[in-house]
Amino acid sequence: MVIINAVIHTLEKECPLIENGFVRFEQTTITALGRMQDYQPQDETVYDAKGHAVYPGFVDAHTHLGMFGDSLTFEGDDGNEDTDPITPQLRAIDAINPLDGYFAEAAAAGVTTVITGPGSANPIAGQMAAIKTSGKRLDKMIVKAPVGMKFALGENPKSTYNHKEETPVTRMATAALIREALLKAQKYYRDWCRYEQDPENEDEPEQDMKSEALLPLFRHEMPAHFHAHRADDIFTAIRIAKEFGLDYVLVHATDAHLVYEELLEESFGGILCGPLLTDRSKPELRHQTPKAAGILAKAGLPVGIITDHPETPINYLLLCAAVAVREGMSREEALRSVTIVPAQICGIADRVGSLSIGKDADLVLYDGDPLDIMQRPLAVFINGRSVVGGL
Repeated sequence: MVIINAVIHTLEKECPLIENGFVRFEQTTITALGRMQDYQPQDETVYDAKGHAVYPGFVDAHTHLGMFGDSLTFEGDDGNEDTDPITPQLRAIDAINPLDGYFAEAAAAGVTTVITGPGSANPIAGQMAAIKTSGKRLDKMIVKAPVGMKFALGENPKSTYNHKEETPVTRMATAALIREALLKAQKYYRDWCRYEQDPENEDEPEQDMKSEALLPLFRHEMPAHFHAHRADDIFTAIRIAKEFGLDYVLVHATDAHLVYEELLEESFGGILCGPLLTDRSKPELRHQTPKAAGILAKAGLPVGIITDHPETPINYLLLCAAVAVREGMSREEALRSVTIVPAQICGIADRVGSLSIGKDADLVLYDGDPLDIMQRPLAVFINGRSVVGGL
């Protein structure tokens, strides 16, 4: 199929805008795009955009989509295994329900890729997954799994286990439990390295599911995703990541705009900022402001805007970006914060987040500004298949 006569917002730095162009895709992949004067018709289905805009599918880089059931309580809540504070062996892919109603609403809003996974009840909660928002069988929807390991600091873990009169009930204990698990996994990793280098003289390590799940962190195959709101929790995350040499991403980082100068001194994947459309429901959200995303982006920090669905329903991702623009973020950065930047932060930019040859054919068509609350997509393609618009 080919879309012609479109204003193509590629979100690629080299060529961010093609004012009158075409984009061709075969099966699931973009195979060509460029200016209309370079278009050569082929035996293919043609969709005339008639000057409408084409954007890459939007990316929500922190959600719990499919983990907490739409209109369900305990029966559909599979995001927090709050019977054990350290559960890195849990995999989001074993809990996600792709038939949850919010998948269709995400796709209808142009959100084509999400990072979803466990909640923040546990200091180490489990493996997160990057998936598409259209499909019936999760195995066919996966972009990358695991895409990150979920860690949580601050009020949520201590509140969860305080009610049970179990550890942790303080920030100290939360950090200590994380360190204990990472130390054990680090030794496990080194034991495996020694065995693989000299299997004849070294004993094969005894399998340990929790340590096994943490090995990709030490191999730099995935980052740690640290849930942290308060500034001191943000720096605890950085402290732990440095101690163990981990790649890491800051999730929520509600106080980050207050300490951005210090964050500029660090080297990390980026900040997944949000949700922006919630109340200050607990003490650690005291400094929450929709200005934060703009402040952080202007400072030069990589920022992805997130909904934290279901905290903010996922179909309002673009509304969150629009609010960020209203509060000082540039329109360009806002669009990047829901496309290429979160894809880069989460290590999936080779597949999604912008329009270029070889990437997934995830496209959203608009006849207006996607940051206008009155607009909705004319058409949405996920992996080259029309899921909205009846094409």
